[in-house]
Amino acid sequence: MNFASDNWAGAHPKIAAALSDNAGGYASAYGTSELDRVIERTFSEIFERDVSVFFVGTGTAANALSMSWAGRPGGIAFCHSEAHAIADEGGAQEFFTRARLRGVDGRLGRIDPDALDTAIRQYPAGFVHGGQPTAVTITQATEIGTIYQLAQIDAVSQVCREHGLPLHLDGARFANALVALGTTPAEMTWKRGIDIVSFGGTKNGCWCAEAVVVLDPAKAGDLPSMRMRAGHLFSKSRFVATQFAAYFADGLWLETARHANAMATHLAKAIGNVGSVRLAWQPEANEVFAVMEARTAARLREAGASFHQWHTPAAFDGTLAPNEALYRFVTSFATEADDVAMLAQAIGTNR
Repeated sequence: MNFASDNWAGAHPKIAAALSDNAGGYASAYGTSELDRVIERTFSEIFERDVSVFFVGTGTAANALSMSWAGRPGGIAFCHSEAHAIADEGGAQEFFTRARLRGVDGRLGRIDPDALDTAIRQYPAGFVHGGQPTAVTITQATEIGTIYQLAQIDAVSQVCREHGLPLHLDGARFANALVALGTTPAEMTWKRGIDIVSFGGTKNGCWCAEAVVVLDPAKAGDLPSMRMRAGHLFSKSRFVATQFAAYFADGLWLETARHANAMATHLAKAIGNVGSVRLAWQPEANEVFAVMEARTAARLREAGASFHQWHTPAAFDGTLAPNEALYRFVTSFATEADDVAMLAQAIGTNR
């Protein structure tokens, strides 16, 4: 009953097999192999336009390099006040960009466009004391399992365009959001005004496969040298390409995301049927947040369940009793229906 994180799940068997099958032989290094080129073309096919793709090792690196591409020293990038970028990446973006992140409020993980506009206007052109806006980043799916609907991305994008700022999408759970919306990568990104994407595969069945995708190759700029200086130009990048090749083959990436989302929906229904544990809000991707007493959480862990206590979002409109806390359960491609059933049974037993 492992619901700690989709980062805890291993690699999908088809991706692991692809790595093994391609482990031998020789291929040119540093992203110049034929397989690297094939996968770059595959990304363009997926996004329905020519894009520039830069493989990196981690989502944090993808986000930091994206903000470096968009920003400048002394600038200010805007994100949700509880976004992973500002809360959980150890200041990586400030380290890479020599700029600052400014948090913007919004309900359940999504930036409020009006609040974003107000925040940007606090740094008018020429006001050297405050710094100058450089970019906006949103997370899709958000850190608390919610989704920006396409119209909500449009609203944030409109604010960015009014202020002349590029818009970045942190897509660590890109596929989970995509299948939840039932849309296409093009519709969720550049057709909404997104300029650059951190495209994650690691949480969805890859071993270690992340990419920065610039949606207009003419604007890639210095990203090749920036990636080199950041230490994320893999010599044997064909092994990242190999993972993406298996990931995209026959729609595996969408299949694994649908499964993870379906398991989260199944889990949410199970939790919703037990009086001692209640949903904090409805999940929209593969993360489920529940409210329960600490003693209930302890009993579930004793029964073999893995999950994490979570901070309460500022915009949470529910209530917590003194003996209650918020807990996060994450599903993945590896989650089985029996895992959910066992957890539901354990919750019911511990009323």
